[in-house]
Amino acid sequence: MSSSDQSYRKYLDPDFVSKLKSIELKARLVVEGFMVGLHKSPYHGFSVEFSQHRPYMQGDPIKNIDWKVYAKSEKFYIKQFEEETNLLSHVILDVSKSMAYKGNGPISKYEYASILASALMYIMIGQQDATGFISYSDKIKSYIPPRSNKMQLKNLLNELAETKPDDATETAKSLNSVSEKINRRGLVVIISDFFDNIEEIMNALKRLHFRKNEILVFQILDPVEKNFSFDRESIFVDMETGEEMNSQPRQIQKAYQDAFAEFMKELKTGCLNFGIDYNCIDTTTPFDKALLSYFRKRSKLI
Repeated sequence: MSSSDQSYRKYLDPDFVSKLKSIELKARLVVEGFMVGLHKSPYHGFSVEFSQHRPYMQGDPIKNIDWKVYAKSEKFYIKQFEEETNLLSHVILDVSKSMAYKGNGPISKYEYASILASALMYIMIGQQDATGFISYSDKIKSYIPPRSNKMQLKNLLNELAETKPDDATETAKSLNSVSEKINRRGLVVIISDFFDNIEEIMNALKRLHFRKNEILVFQILDPVEKNFSFDRESIFVDMETGEEMNSQPRQIQKAYQDAFAEFMKELKTGCLNFGIDYNCIDTTTPFDKALLSYFRKRSKLI
């Protein structure tokens, strides 16, 4: 791998990005690393059809990307003449205490989720999409209505920087409250571990979907939550209630893995049955996987 490859790849690495100081710097470098990285990926028999296009270069305005060309090629090209492709977008972030969990991964679920949220909002505002932000735990904690002006990104990132995980999880209840706030249909991105009653969550997601919203779900997990890789007697503490339980992990590992796999299957199947884009991402995964899922969704909506 060349030094230039290493340079852009590090901006997609959760451990590296988490050590940067400001949320704005994290967002900007993650997005730039993604754009440069995608441009370096190989073509697959695609040729630019219009002389008015050129490849995306670092520093180009995101709003000038031709999304129709991207949909065909999964490559970013700049168009000379801007089209009106603006969307109404909401980023919804779970800030309950369970999101603060950090096992063997480089960063906590909340750190990963907040960096992803910041990068998505950076992109959305760059596209001149009217973008709003909602955080929730047992209820809605903050709400910034969608706008697309120059100050909106600063407002969104400032709010995100001041947000910390706290309180219990009430995802279904909170999403039902969100439905009341979103009066115009658009793109709704939900970032959470979804540790709550799956049936109630699906009913809340259906409600958002039936209001003609396009929904993109990111389930953020720590690797330990999926594999339960504890090797000695442990005391498990509920991060939201403080309740403690002694356990021999090896004795319950198989039962845990089966139950967790069923939990994830129910969420994924429920989403796909209603045309909701579902993505499961753990905290070791470079950010380009999530951002590519967003761009694929975005390209279908114009």
